Amino acid sequence: MKPNPQGWFSGVRRIASPNFDARPKCTPVCLLVIHSISLPPNEFGGKGVEQLFTNTLNSQDHPYYAQLHGVKVSSHFFIRRSGEIIQYVSCLQRAWHAGASQWRNRTRCNDFSIGIELEGSDFVLFTDAQYQSLAYLTRHLKRAYPICDITGHSDIAPERKTDPGPHFDWQRYLDRL
Repeated sequence: MKPNPQGWFSGVRRIASPNFDARPKCTPVCLLVIHSISLPPNEFGGKGVEQLFTNTLNSQDHPYYAQLHGVKVSSHFFIRRSGEIIQYVSCLQRAWHAGASQWRNRTRCNDFSIGIELEGSDFVLFTDAQYQSLAYLTRHLKRAYPICDITGHSDIAPERKTDPGPHFDWQRYLDRL
């Protein structure tokens, strides 16, 4: 598994998101941000996340979706509970996953990071398949890009975010790298 010259990885499903733009020139990717998401909240296996990342989420399909109307977000990768990896944005582009954020005195983490969303929430354990796929993907990302830090969304936006949440086992993940 490696990226092609356009920043898309082989061996993973690709669903292109329109929610990205160019990274600032001469800005290497040096940070990996781990997130978690489920749509509707705490429900897994549906198309909600895919629809959110592709701007096709119908705000009338679920009461929670009304607050997401018009929101434009994305992530480079999404790992389902089965371990399936889906890529939404080229690693060479800036995905819109971090929002207002700061890491090591640098703001705008989207500029210099790759975002990986895990299908999950603050209330459930992540699956063995997710840890396996996340470690596999991380190893390949680190070979392709000068990633020197890995952190959670909660660490770069602590006032706003809690993900990947209290059930994400950082040591288990890092031991697999």
